[in-house]
Amino acid sequence: MAAKQTYRLGLSPCPNDTFIFYALLHGLVDCKVKLKPHMADVEELNNLVMAGELPFSKLSLGVVSQIMDKYALLSSGAALGFGCGPLVVARSKLGTSELKTAKVAIPGLLTTANLLLTLTDMFHGQRCEMLFSDVMGAVARGEADVGVIIHEGRFTYAEHGLVKILDLGEFWEKTYNLPLPLGAIAVRRDLDRDLALDMEKSISASVRFAWQNPDKAQGFIREHAQELEPKVIEAHIKTFVTKYSEDLGDDGRAAITHLVTEAAKLTQKNIPKEGLFLV
Repeated sequence: MAAKQTYRLGLSPCPNDTFIFYALLHGLVDCKVKLKPHMADVEELNNLVMAGELPFSKLSLGVVSQIMDKYALLSSGAALGFGCGPLVVARSKLGTSELKTAKVAIPGLLTTANLLLTLTDMFHGQRCEMLFSDVMGAVARGEADVGVIIHEGRFTYAEHGLVKILDLGEFWEKTYNLPLPLGAIAVRRDLDRDLALDMEKSISASVRFAWQNPDKAQGFIREHAQELEPKVIEAHIKTFVTKYSEDLGDDGRAAITHLVTEAAKLTQKNIPKEGLFLV
């Protein structure tokens, strides 16, 4: 039997990604290829995808309008749903005029969080890029007036003495009446189509395995998690791993298409004729 070909897979160390990919990376579901994980902050993954360096990768929906010609999206492995949006936090409540000129700490210019911040048209001040895990500390120390927090931060910001200014997920849901798409799995368009479709099925199977065997992935999840409190990890997975993670379905695809269309207006890009998705 011929050896399986190895491909790099970009994923973040956050509990939703390690939960989703645990079975696939540990050979517990069928896959026609061998995967070599590249685990990194999502903004690093966004930049690697911009450079075309990863054949498969998790990425922010905020970057998709800029890489549509090189990558297509899979229908499995996404972070998408209701009540899962990034939060804008500060040391105290601020008025509308103060927010307009506020210095904002963001987890990356290419992130969905930064795109949503732009779509609100409420924040026109300086934006300071940093690792997502550094945002709350920067705001608490006064290095930024407000910060956009993602991942585990939505569950722990009060412990840093911060207050919620705006829920960007609520903004999106009320404005567009759609689930909020945060991240998805992209495949480079030059890869074999059948191989990519098989990967899509394998990721769906990995999600189902994790749901059916939630305890088996706990060691792997905790090994990479930023926040080790079990209740935080559990809440993180419940929030970001939804039915759309197994399969986007029509409403998930519609939500992603709408968000990328809004981003494309800002970047003056056109959605390719072959569409955003692999199929």
